[in-house]
Amino acid sequence: MAFPPRNPASPPRNLPPPPGGILWDVTGEIRTLLTLPPALALQVAHPAVGAGVDEHSVFRTDPWGRGERSLRSLQLWVYGGQAAAEEGRRLRRLHRTIRGTDAHGCPYHALMPEAYVWVHASGFPVMRHARQYLDRRPYTDAEERQLYAEWLQVGRVLGIRDRDMPQTIEEFWPYYRNMLAEELELTTVAREIVAVDGLVPPPDHVPLPLRLALRALWPVLLPPFVRLRRFVTIGLMPPGAREAIGLPWTPVQERRLRRFGRVVRTVVPLLPERLRYFPLARRARAAHRAATAPRTGR
Repeated sequence: MAFPPRNPASPPRNLPPPPGGILWDVTGEIRTLLTLPPALALQVAHPAVGAGVDEHSVFRTDPWGRGERSLRSLQLWVYGGQAAAEEGRRLRRLHRTIRGTDAHGCPYHALMPEAYVWVHASGFPVMRHARQYLDRRPYTDAEERQLYAEWLQVGRVLGIRDRDMPQTIEEFWPYYRNMLAEELELTTVAREIVAVDGLVPPPDHVPLPLRLALRALWPVLLPPFVRLRRFVTIGLMPPGAREAIGLPWTPVQERRLRRFGRVVRTVVPLLPERLRYFPLARRARAAHRAATAPRTGR
């Protein structure tokens, strides 16, 4: 499906959304960690994406390292300035050799538009849905449009052509519903993400004393961790996607998620910025404030 060309007044393709936007506020904040599992599960529910991750990713052997790299990449798309363009080029180079055959016997390539676009586009409905739980109010219509426009710009940084991705919210929702109805399924990788019996290694990208403590305590910590991961992954996935993939969700779980969300949206805004935002985002935000602060004469 081809979409109309972008507005000529759109920002340059290789620059991230400007400071002061919605992504500038939310992408580098710790609540983003809760949206990554449902976003990943929705991505890999596409057979080609799931096959690529299954066959070429280190998500089983190095899940923490992969998660750290994904989080840093996401922040570069928004806070990286000129570095965002290089990150986009790096990711495309990385995906050039990822190809194979999916579970249905169909050949795939990581950069074929239908798969590459879905990986990016699927982040928008997850951000929109999670907002109603993790923040004090859902997005207004104007904010949703702004968020989508900023997400489109991030897609351009990643090398996605305007003709391959819906250019407006009105075009996005039919595309999204068609993907749910025609393409998505509970792939092997999606099933593993919500499993509670998987063998997840303890975190190893932490200081040595903490790493040793986690190794010792991991048999005790792992069961509640995978239960929480499943709970957050399914709960913060949009209901239509959840149903399309075949993931169960009960009214009791919904009430628990709303209670969990109330705690998150009460506590996180009270944290100081050094605890609330990741280092790259915190530095970019501080630099922007310094550059735009009014200058006073002596």
